[in-house]
Amino acid sequence: MMSKPPLTLCLWYEGDAEEAASFYAETFADSHVGAVHRAPGDTPGGKEGDVLTVEFTLLGTPCLGLNGPPIFKHSEAFSFIVHTDTQEETDRLWDAIVGNGGQESMCGWCKDKWGVSWQITPRVLIEATTSSDKAAAKRAFEAMMTMKKIDIAAIEAAVRGEAVGAA
Repeated sequence: MMSKPPLTLCLWYEGDAEEAASFYAETFADSHVGAVHRAPGDTPGGKEGDVLTVEFTLLGTPCLGLNGPPIFKHSEAFSFIVHTDTQEETDRLWDAIVGNGGQESMCGWCKDKWGVSWQITPRVLIEATTSSDKAAAKRAFEAMMTMKKIDIAAIEAAVRGEAVGAA
């Protein structure tokens, strides 16, 4: 028998954990849906035989979707940070989340339709805002503060000291 990893993230859903896990598996690399477990008896949020938990892997990280009643809500206090390498990858992930009933926010943050918060973060942004060149880091940070989805070309222009959008 294969042992469980030492850490699994548990996410609370209101009856649609299987739908969420399937969406994540279709959207993110190194992600898949595993076992689906049904409730052995009635629960506060459902009946015997309803889907209770869904095991899934998200970007290589083990997760468990737990279906429960509408008691607990997701918040920005917890988010998944997804590091991207290209604008195409950034756009694809952002558009998948926002375009599937999600919601845009600022500075690379968005929410999926289940209320889970995501940061779609190009590696270029992290490198720029943590640079030892403090002036370049500040310019990149200030450019980021004006964005919803991160624009890699605009971040790179800010690092070079060019006007945002003038790549």
